[in-house]
This record gives sequence, C-alpha cells and structure tokens, in this order.
Amino acid sequence: MKIFIKNMVCPRCILAVKIELDKLSIPYQKIDFGEVDLVNELEEEQKRQFEVALNVLGFELLIDKKIITVENVKILIVKLIQEDEDKIRINLSDYLTSKLGLDYHYLTSLFSEIEGYTIEHFFISQKIEKVKELLAYNELTLGEIAYKMNYSSVGHLSNQFKKTTSLTPSEFKKMGANRRKSIGII
Repeated sequence: MKIFIKNMVCPRCILAVKIELDKLSIPYQKIDFGEVDLVNELEEEQKRQFEVALNVLGFELLIDKKIITVENVKILIVKLIQEDEDKIRINLSDYLTSKLGLDYHYLTSLFSEIEGYTIEHFFISQKIEKVKELLAYNELTLGEIAYKMNYSSVGHLSNQFKKTTSLTPSEFKKMGANRRKSIGII
C-alpha cells in the first residue's frame, strides 16, 4: 500500500518518517520523498497515531488525489534541483509531463489553485535555495553557479536572486561570512 505525505522533501524528512514508522511498528518496504510503500494497509488506530505523529513533525498524510499530484510536482522539482542537476537544462513542462503523464496546463492550473502561486515560482524559489547553498559552500564562482543552475548569464542569476531574496549574491555571501566571523568559525 502506498501512502503520500505532504512536506516530505529532504533526506532528514525521510529519516524522521522512518523513525515514526519504526516507533509505531508499522512495516514498510520503501520510503522516498513524499511517499511510503507500506507492507500492509494501516489499521484505523495505526493511521490515527501515524497521522498525529506526522502532524507534530510538520507533515500531513495526503488522501486527496489533486493534493497528491501537486505534492508530486513539488517533489519532482526538488529532486531535479537537488539530485539531477545535469537534467536542469531540460524544459520543465516536458520534464513534469513525462514524469507524471499529465498535461502541463492541467498541472499548472491545479498547482496554482492548491498552492496559490505558480509552478514556475516554486521552481525559481527552489533554484535560488540551491544557489544560496552553493554560495555558502564558497567552492564555485558566481559564473560557475549560473552555468550549473542553467541561468543564461550571471546577470540573470543576480537579478532573480535579488528579486527573490532582496539581496545580491555578493551581499548574501558577505552576510554569511560576517555571521561565521561573529561566531568564531573563520
């Protein structure tokens, strides 16, 4: 039996859900972003306990198929940016359509209806989060980050970064360096 969980988008999320399943002695086959393959169907009391545990962690058990679809879109985008950086150059609509087997116009309408913002907005925000991570590592130049994240230029990346965070990439980087100095890491 497959169940879907909202807001489960990182390896720590998977670990947290695994711990809760183990605590409740609920056998599972596989845990992935936003979904768990259970060995058996949940009994009502198990389902209630698991749902309470998930809510405490900031997750939500999903039942509505539309919400599950939107959550799958989010998971695919997060995976694309975090794990499949090589594929980031492909067209987002083609990528989502091929992975979900649903029309992109349907996906965009549904996503906007459920989330209140567009798929593109979510995609950009996730890319900027990855850019922040890469800037914090201080291993790549801004040009290398722009290329890696499929921006047409450093200027395009900088403009989108500023629009999203209200900081330039340089200001963000400097802010992080100052924070590390103030706590004695540098």
